[in-house]
Amino acid sequence: MSSSHSETRSLLDEMRNFNKGSVFDLGHPLLNRIAESFVKAAAIGAVQAVCREAYFTAVEGAGIDSGRAEVDGARRDSFSKLRGETNRKSVEALVKGTGKESLQWGFAVGMYSGLTYGLKEARGAHDWKNSAIAGALTGMALAFTSEDVSHEQVVQSAITGAAISTAANLLTGIF
Repeated sequence: MSSSHSETRSLLDEMRNFNKGSVFDLGHPLLNRIAESFVKAAAIGAVQAVCREAYFTAVEGAGIDSGRAEVDGARRDSFSKLRGETNRKSVEALVKGTGKESLQWGFAVGMYSGLTYGLKEARGAHDWKNSAIAGALTGMALAFTSEDVSHEQVVQSAITGAAISTAANLLTGIF
């Protein structure tokens, strides 16, 4: 009976054990951590991008104002070329946009995870200072992935990254 139970593991069991085992073995804990963080965050980014676009497509199909921002009088869509002339162009735009967003999520989380691990190893402590430095550097790097980046955007992203990661570190023990 135990052999049949192990063969019919549920999706919930797989998700519970996802964090316990190491998906990658690249020869060094830092590389393993970066790769695992990247893959997990990229998957989350892809799901988020597809769900967001499905929501906006459903809302616009129903004729409800979706509340998307208007910039200079023109609607600004998350995947602006999604409404192509053919279904093939729409699918290509969705895949391209989802891939870009997945890479951004994976890049940000992989970089943050690697920096916090490296700082912990270098300083010998895992504290809010490591989180602030890693968050600021990750925020700066993420700002450079957007189009038409300005000095102000880089600084704001660094401050936001440092603030969010520091708050998360400090609130970990509370919740």
